[in-house]
Amino acid sequence: MTKSTTTLRPGVVTGDDLHVLIASCKEGNYALPAVNVISSHTINATLEAAAKAKSDVIVQMSNSGAQFVAGLGLQNALKGKILGAVAAAQHVHLLAEHYGVCVILHTDHANRKLVPWVDGMIDEGEKWFEKTGKPLFSSHMLDLSEDDLESNLSECSRVLKRLSAIDMSLEIELGMTGGEEDGVGADIDPDGDDSHLYTNPDDVLVAYETLSPLGKFSIAASFGNVHGVYKPGNVTLKPEILANSQAKVRETHNTGPNPLDLAFHGGSGSAKEKITEAIGYGVFKMNIDTDTQFAFATAIGTYVEENPRAFRYQLDPDDGTPYKKVYDPRKWLRKSEESFRGRLCQAFEDLGAVGKSIAG
Repeated sequence: MTKSTTTLRPGVVTGDDLHVLIASCKEGNYALPAVNVISSHTINATLEAAAKAKSDVIVQMSNSGAQFVAGLGLQNALKGKILGAVAAAQHVHLLAEHYGVCVILHTDHANRKLVPWVDGMIDEGEKWFEKTGKPLFSSHMLDLSEDDLESNLSECSRVLKRLSAIDMSLEIELGMTGGEEDGVGADIDPDGDDSHLYTNPDDVLVAYETLSPLGKFSIAASFGNVHGVYKPGNVTLKPEILANSQAKVRETHNTGPNPLDLAFHGGSGSAKEKITEAIGYGVFKMNIDTDTQFAFATAIGTYVEENPRAFRYQLDPDDGTPYKKVYDPRKWLRKSEESFRGRLCQAFEDLGAVGKSIAG
């Protein structure tokens, strides 16, 4: 598949440009990794990896990731989640264009108890839009998959109206992503009823008909995907559910192929062939968190194992050697950034995104 001839200015993409980028992914049969970040280190490593792969990328934050950016010393947890998201977004806005790629700026799973976080971010986004004429974020997510369909779509409709007014998009969830991420998700019981892990295409059609008149949106439609990495046999992916959902909308409303913009949650540990199949059914976004967390952590562990005395003594007790240049956080954090970057570059390969950036 050849690279798209469409070009966008490097940096954070919003509004119409966001949907140009999504269309490029679907038409080019590739997807972008949606990378959960928790700090300037993980943001910078994500941007570096995207530049190295010559791919566009999705930078996203969970509620606790955003709170971590603000600092856990802030006593007001909700305020910390809002301010951390804003601070991280401003960091990305400042740097993204200099890495020469397009960046979708997104926030991850927000269940019913986290709706105030989303509303708080929209409040800040409205201020930013009034000041700059552009959105602060590209999109937000509501994960109300624990609610009944009517309640889910009612709240999504309310939020989408607010987002549309400031040129933003909404991601919703239908069916539950298994596992747990920052307090959001569903337990995995390999011997129990797993029907909640598979989206009903009829529900997807209702969502399409409800939300399409209100603004732009994407759907995280569950097809057995799970947060985290599990032993073989615990997770059964059924990407054909995505194909059936696309067909239901296409045939009912006489649209073109793959009318839905789909997100793949719980991408860590997924088989390459299942990823490729899902992309063919209109997936433009695959979340990655567990694998990049592990890559970040293992680099630190290796460095400490290689330099054990530097993490016990400032001066070597035997010969007085100073260890400042060894325990300097910039040394081992950079190792972590490089390891994070390496795992993410593998994700770009798996998703067919290498060399596909439309930044020009």
